[in-house]
Order: sequence, then structure tokens, then C-alpha cells
Amino acid sequence: MSVRRTAYLITIRERLRANPIVSLVGPRQAGKTTLARMLAEESAEAVHFFDLESPADLARLANPELVLRPLTGLVILDEVQRRPDLFPVLRVLADRPGTPARFLILGSASPALIKAGSESLAGRVSFVDVTGFSLAELGADALPRLWWRGGFPRAWLAPDDAAARQWLDDFRRTFLERDIPQLGIQVPAVTLGRFWTMVAHYHGQVLNLAELARALGSSEPTARRYLDILSGTYVVRQLPPWFENLKKRQVRSPKVYIRDSGLLHALLGIPDLPGLQSHPKLGASWEGFCLEQILGVCGDRDAYFWGTHSGAELDLMVQRAGRRLGFEFKFSEQPGTTKSMRIALEDLALDHLYVVHPGEHEFPLDESITAITPARLIDVLRSEAAHA
Repeated sequence: MSVRRTAYLITIRERLRANPIVSLVGPRQAGKTTLARMLAEESAEAVHFFDLESPADLARLANPELVLRPLTGLVILDEVQRRPDLFPVLRVLADRPGTPARFLILGSASPALIKAGSESLAGRVSFVDVTGFSLAELGADALPRLWWRGGFPRAWLAPDDAAARQWLDDFRRTFLERDIPQLGIQVPAVTLGRFWTMVAHYHGQVLNLAELARALGSSEPTARRYLDILSGTYVVRQLPPWFENLKKRQVRSPKVYIRDSGLLHALLGIPDLPGLQSHPKLGASWEGFCLEQILGVCGDRDAYFWGTHSGAELDLMVQRAGRRLGFEFKFSEQPGTTKSMRIALEDLALDHLYVVHPGEHEFPLDESITAITPARLIDVLRSEAAHA
């Protein structure tokens, strides 16, 4: 089985027409290289591919400006975080009149983490966030498998759940023992792995850095550094709080999530799908999975959660095309309204609130509250975007 990621290909082509540099960013093994190769195969212009994990390609780029300057067409640089010294060169090449070449750069770490890129290429680069497979790509029938295995292509495409779990365990080990050191980050793999597992147990909760630091036996600055590493390599999400000048005291710390549901289940040691159904983190897993599907459509630039110290809360708020949309995630086939939802509707002036549940039907709970399935919600959000 293969999945053609048409929406990503369309977006990348559009961005390349408008920008001298397009950067595909996301976790390792999310499918960035496959997308670049698909784009190269369909390109009508010359394509030059450099894999910066290949010793031969690294040797070719010993003098990068001398090598890259004569090239025309599309130049692809894979795993660019391994050569942060390329960013100043790309800035110079992007500013040439006539733009003889456009650059597609692929990275598995944020520019902030590798301390280059975002500043050097400001105004010249457009970022495309690439995640694993999603409901928008696979359809409603894929939900149980996608939720359990996660969206990493090799886990999703594995012949069975046991092979998918083995791949996720291997990914975790390779990430800690090879990928992190290649970024120049000197952190013991065992320590970072332990911290990552601890974050998985906090999945869907408001971050308490002091508590994490105590459990790890380290300082808060060290715990913050570890969290920033995991966030900067796209395996952990910190969802910021929304707070306005209201009379109520509001939560001001982010919530933390393991971004891939399959990876979450592996980190928590949940053996199988029936085991998930009885696990204390079932609701939190559902929340994180649905949240990532929504952000895959809406983007995460204007995405927040909201909570007050008196107990009112909203799992996710997205500001989109001048509208405020709220989302609650309930693992119940018969969700209802709550006092907290009504408070959020009023205090946040939401245009609509969706209660995302695992049942089969969409139905109104109130004039401004709708119970909806994840796949149907994705259709609604995509339709709204198309008509915006």
C-alpha cells in the first residue's frame, strides 16, 4: 500500500513558485525525503539532490558556494540541520537577481534548536510543516489503526501491530543514540529517554516543570533544556495557554503532548489496542490524537488551550479566518454539554464549539455546540478553508 500525499505536493509547488527557499520541517521518518523525491520525479526542470547524511554528498559540498552557485532548477538539500553553515550561503544565493535556482531544504530540527536558519533566511524562506500520515490523507476508515500505530509511514505501513511497535521502539533508540548527538547536543541518551517517558506520562496535562525536574533529579533549567530539545525535534508539542485581560485567574503554563499517538503508546508501554481501552491515559491519548489531526489542517500558529484556576477549561482554541473555534475531546459516543463548555463559549466569545467523539454521528448539543466525529470535523475544516 502506498499513500500519495497530494495536498503536501500542491503546497510545496505553490511555495516554490513564490519563494526562493522552501523548508520542509518535521520529525525524522515523517516522509519529507519521499515528498522531495516525488517532487523531483515530476519536475520539468533540472533537479540536484544532496543527502547530507551521505559522506559522498558531504564531500561534494566541501566548498558549498562554489558547488551550489552554478546550479539551476531545483536544488534539494536533505537533513540540512547537519550543515548549519549552509544557511548564510543559501541567503546569498537566494538574493541573486532572476533566481536561477530554487532550494528545497529538509530538516528534522527547528531553526531555533540548530541556532541558524530562521534569522539568516528571514524573508526568503517559507516553512511547510510535514507530519506523519493523517486522517485527512487516509480517510475515516483508517482511524483505529492510525490512532493506535500513529502516523509515521513505516509504522502505519508495517505488516502488523507487532512490527509497527518494533519500528517505533527502534525509532526511539535511534533518535536518542544517533540523531540527538548529530545535532551537537551532548545529553546522555538514557537520561533524555527517561525524561521523554516522563513527559509521556504527563501527556495532555499542564506542564509542571518543577515536578518533572524533581522526578528526574535535576534542576528546572536542565528539565527545560530537555523539553526544548524534544520540542525542537518535533516529537513533543507544547500547546501555549490563551489568556486575556479577564477577571478570572487563568492558567499560564503550556500543556504538553507526545505528538505521535503511536509513539505515545510505545513510551507508555501499552501492549495493544485492547490495553489502550483500559489504560488511564485513554482519554488523554484520544485528546492528543484528535488535536494533532485538527492542527494538521488549521496549523498551530494561532492554537491555544484555555483554563482558569476555578476549573473552567477548553482543550483547544483555534483562531481561523477571523473566527474563534473551540474544541473539546471526549472519549464517549454520547457526549453532552458541561458548565465548563458554556463558560468557555461566553468568556472566549467562541463562534462555535465542537465536541470531538469516537462515535459514528454528528449532532447538535446546543445552538453553538456540535458533537462531531474526527473525520467529519476534518471535512468541515477543509471545506471552510476552501471557501475562506
